Amino acid sequence: MSKVDSKSPKHCADKGLNIDKFYKKLYWSGFTFLFSVLSLILLVWLILHPTKPEFSLKEADIYQLNLSGPHLLNSSIQLTLLSKNPNTKVGIYYDMVQVYASYKGQQITVDTSLPPFYQGHEESNLLTASLVGTALPVAPSFGYEVGRDQTAGKLVLSLKLDGRVRWKVGTWVSGRYRLNVNCVAVMAFGPSIPSGPLSSKEGTQCSTTV
Repeated sequence: MSKVDSKSPKHCADKGLNIDKFYKKLYWSGFTFLFSVLSLILLVWLILHPTKPEFSLKEADIYQLNLSGPHLLNSSIQLTLLSKNPNTKVGIYYDMVQVYASYKGQQITVDTSLPPFYQGHEESNLLTASLVGTALPVAPSFGYEVGRDQTAGKLVLSLKLDGRVRWKVGTWVSGRYRLNVNCVAVMAFGPSIPSGPLSSKEGTQCSTTV
């Protein structure tokens, strides 16, 4: 006759209890590890506290800004910006950078993309871009606004940069953050139109938001 192996209900209950304890320990161990990692990242972030990059306008030249029809604009602008990373322990990845020009709240060039780049600790980079627009629709008042600025003797242009950046601390890299930069170029623009381009060579600080 074969032996029948029987276990008491109490024995089965004890075994189930041990399995529950094992999964609870596993859960709490994973939770504790994840919490420690996140706390460390937050601590490093708070200690280093990355400062947003700084931008300044070095030069802007307008080679073309005229209407080809009642409300269609042709434009050509050369732009040079200085970008600086003020952080001593944080690097910056510029994943996507687009530049364009606007006048009186109207975009007067198409978006121009710059190559992605990495900016090390306290590093500076010169960014140059050729901004153009061909038959861009503008408001009916555009010609009047340009004429009024010519009478006043100066033309004010906004040069904008939109992008996505990531912070690098050691081997850790953050998620992407939106970058917006606005630079203002003021150019002499008298009644007599010069033969060369309208230029703004005064270094002006740009406003930056991240």
